[in-house]
Amino acid sequence: MKNTFGQIIKPILVLTCICLVVTALLAYINTVTAPIIADAEKKAAQEAMEEVLSEADAFEKITLNSLPERVTEIYRAQNGTGYVFMLTTKGYGGDMKLICGIKTDGTIEACKTLSHSETSGLGSKTAEGPYRNQYIGKTEKTLNEVDAISGATISSVAYKSAIEEAFEAFDLVKEAE
Repeated sequence: MKNTFGQIIKPILVLTCICLVVTALLAYINTVTAPIIADAEKKAAQEAMEEVLSEADAFEKITLNSLPERVTEIYRAQNGTGYVFMLTTKGYGGDMKLICGIKTDGTIEACKTLSHSETSGLGSKTAEGPYRNQYIGKTEKTLNEVDAISGATISSVAYKSAIEEAFEAFDLVKEAE
């Protein structure tokens, strides 16, 4: 009986105690860091919004019932300079999170990639200036002038499709006003 307790039950009890302590520590660390992480994400989103719509003074979130599939959030500049669209699309390597600023005249001020998991050196080029800068000044009608990246057509087509849906959402916002 002593052999059974020492060889089987005691190691199980020790491992169970270790797991409980580690779980409690992880839960505590999560409760401490969650607000800090949320604040950092909020600050990063605010900075990105200011980057893609530079003349805006502040932003207010707009709620619409039927948004295009890739549009996750819409923000209006309080001074009336334009709108910011948060977008999520499926690239070759997974989800791409984008942000696009469209001025009230219907031209893109800037687009930016917030996160992606595209192939380094190919699909990741959609996050770089030479590709993103093609969108500056484009309208819904001139968006077809943006060239895809050779070797990364899935990623660049996904990026462009998301921007097209930002224009769809822009039209919906303008109709709702």
